[in-house]
Amino acid sequence: MQSDFNMKNKTLFNFKPLSLFNRNGLFITALMLLISFNAQAQTTTLVALGNQSGVPSTMKLSELKSVLMGEKQRWKNGNRILIALMKTNTALGKSTSEKIYDMTGDELNKYWLALVFQGKAQAPVFFSSTIELENYVAQNQGAIGILNKSSINTEIKNILIDGQKSF
Repeated sequence: MQSDFNMKNKTLFNFKPLSLFNRNGLFITALMLLISFNAQAQTTTLVALGNQSGVPSTMKLSELKSVLMGEKQRWKNGNRILIALMKTNTALGKSTSEKIYDMTGDELNKYWLALVFQGKAQAPVFFSSTIELENYVAQNQGAIGILNKSSINTEIKNILIDGQKSF
């Protein structure tokens, strides 16, 4: 009876897929996937979209960042700047946070809370879907938004950033 127990224990402890080597291999694979997902988020190309009324057709990246940081409140024609972004818990929202703001999603939310609380800026409108964001930009004079694709909506202009359609 005891020899049967010893045989079972030897079989369980010598099972190769649970060995330390294989767990390390799994860990390394998971780490590589995490790194590739992070690299993919950083290489996402973004597109600036604007309402046809008052939003410029071309901007420098530094100007765009100034607008999106809330440093500028009005366009040259006097329209209030309305910022439209994807929610920071979406993949596109995370990419925007990292690429434009150089912040995590949580840091971006805290940044805007602080600006609004101090009365320095009007908070962006955050969306869960790209369609909602596009509709908002189309329907609101002075609205500017960030997506990962150009819009085909005729009420929206694709803004060239440093002469490029995407950045």
